[in-house]
Amino acid sequence: MILILDLGGKFSRFLGRRIRESQVYCEIVPYNHSIDKIKAKKPEGIIISGGIPTDVAIAEELDKGIFDLGVPILAIGYGARIMNGIHGGTTTMPSAFDYDFRKVDADKGSMLFNGLDEGLSLWLDDEYVFDTIADGFKTIATHNDGVVGIGDGSNKFYGLKFHPEIEESKDGNEIIDNFLFKICNCDRQWDMREFIDDSIEYIRAKVGDGKALCALSGGVDSSVAAVLVHEAIGEKLICVFVDHGLLRKHEREQVEEIFREQFHMNLITVDAKDRFLGKLKGVADPEQKRKIIGEEFIRVFEEEQKKLEDIGYLIQGTIYPDVIESGIDGKVAVKSHHNVGGLPEDMDFEILEPLRQLFKDEVREVGRLLGISEEIVARQPFPGPGLGIRVLGEVTEEKLEIVREADHIYRDEIKKAGWEDRIWQYFAALPDIRTVGVSHGKRTYTYTIALRAVNSIDGMTAQWVKIPLDLLEKISTRITDEIPLVNRVVYDITSKPPGTIEWE
Repeated sequence: MILILDLGGKFSRFLGRRIRESQVYCEIVPYNHSIDKIKAKKPEGIIISGGIPTDVAIAEELDKGIFDLGVPILAIGYGARIMNGIHGGTTTMPSAFDYDFRKVDADKGSMLFNGLDEGLSLWLDDEYVFDTIADGFKTIATHNDGVVGIGDGSNKFYGLKFHPEIEESKDGNEIIDNFLFKICNCDRQWDMREFIDDSIEYIRAKVGDGKALCALSGGVDSSVAAVLVHEAIGEKLICVFVDHGLLRKHEREQVEEIFREQFHMNLITVDAKDRFLGKLKGVADPEQKRKIIGEEFIRVFEEEQKKLEDIGYLIQGTIYPDVIESGIDGKVAVKSHHNVGGLPEDMDFEILEPLRQLFKDEVREVGRLLGISEEIVARQPFPGPGLGIRVLGEVTEEKLEIVREADHIYRDEIKKAGWEDRIWQYFAALPDIRTVGVSHGKRTYTYTIALRAVNSIDGMTAQWVKIPLDLLEKISTRITDEIPLVNRVVYDITSKPPGTIEWE
């Protein structure tokens, strides 16, 4: 097990996924995680990593006791600056950053670079180098005349000013593997088949003679969670699908057909449209909307629980990115997820989250191993709050119908054009604005639809997709022709970061 101390930004997420791909389990925790909690996890190694925080006091919040644990430590980027500073060295921050793949000369005598070829290509900034090296450390990597890697071989402490975790970096991948297997002596034990077997055994023992409700949305995460739990407890699992009025077009019919007809699960559909829209009336703040939807979900499940006997658990499809983005130890890092940050404290049953440890690509792998069809496993993500966070501002039935139809047209044209498998996630959103337009020679003052399309592996980062202009034109024309209350269509060309995938 490798423990990543997260200083913020996207790099820790890259590292987490990269380490899991090498079949080594890892966890991401805040940089100020207490030394007692770190000791309790018994890591084989620690990585200090992340972006560049704005809080200059962050180095003071990192517990220096980690350097007395007797485990290897790899510090990357800002983490390397902190480690070097703690031990007496200095590193100057550049005024601006210019990262690119550049040539690095490495000391092949260092275990970190053992077996690597000459002339490594690594992701770094020309100016972000070590100025003076801390006592006990020596130079193990340089770029031009600058020191970009330091190491204390006796204590197995290493600091790198480049980022080996970047996906395209073959040399970086080998460096990480050297740290995992040659320095930390990890074993390749993180295996999805073993995860399934262990999970089934755990769920079966946990639920015992009782029963469980599963919060089933029909999305990838809740579907995989449902099938996994069904494998463990069979008919003792009761799936509850809530039609909260925030679904895409034909969503309810698809879910009912798949899970009743294909998987033969005990599925209850709850029509809760009016109660959800009533709770959301007048609410415009996205965080408040997420929390309202999260709490109302729980209330619906509590009501269903009272109609049944021996329901002690609620199964949710929470995955690791949900946990990270909602904030570890109660601090919201990006945004709360309805199934993490939005849960009320006075629940009547215990939450069971069998996928909580997994990244999105790992969830898909588990789904395939469980025999779930590609139609479900490869389905693009759909947020738990549904269209409630794709209607910006107050949610009304009129706005929901507009975005639902626009989304349907968008998906229909993408599928017809053969682009369905080339985009990880795409959807329509309704900004809370009206604009002036012209229709049939008359002035209009109606809504704008925003189209979003991104490619990603696990949702932690994403790149916007360059959909052909003629296809975008066809989509735009259909939306403005077929939806009278829309007179403008725009396309979002923002990646994540700086934006998130959803608009709210």
